[in-house]
Amino acid sequence: MKTESNTATASPVRVLLKSLQDTFPVFRSCAPLAIGIDKEILARLPETDRKLLRATLGMHTKSSSYLRQLEKVNVRVNLDGNAVGEVTELQRKHAAGLLQERARKVKELQAAQREQERKARQEAELAEAAKKQAEKLNQLVSKFSRN
Repeated sequence: MKTESNTATASPVRVLLKSLQDTFPVFRSCAPLAIGIDKEILARLPETDRKLLRATLGMHTKSSSYLRQLEKVNVRVNLDGNAVGEVTELQRKHAAGLLQERARKVKELQAAQREQERKARQEAELAEAAKKQAEKLNQLVSKFSRN
C-alpha cells in the first residue's frame, strides 16, 4: 500500500500511470492498447502533458505484463475496453522476443551473482584457513621458543 510520502517521491511517469490505471481499467489489465491511444487520452484528459504521456505509455507498453498480454491476445482495445484493432503476428512475435531477451538477461545476472557469491565464500574460506594456520604457527612458536 502506498503512502502519501511514497506518492510525493514517485516519478511523474509513475504518478500518471497510476492515474491512468485508476481511470481506465484497460491499463490495470494491461490489455493491448489501440494504436494512437495517446490521442484518445489527450481528448479525454486535455490537461495531460504530451511528453509525460508518451513516456508513461512507453513505460506501460514495455512492461512485462503488457508484453505477455500482447503475446496472447488478438485484439487491441480503446479506453473503454472495446475492440478497435488487431494484434498482428509480427507484434506478437516481437513481444515474445522481448520477453525471451529479458528472461535471458535475468538468468545471466543470476548466474553472475551466484558466481560472485561462490567466489566470496571461497575467499572467506581461504582467509579462515590462513587465520587458523597463523594461529597454529603462533602456538608452535610460543611452545618451542626460548623464554
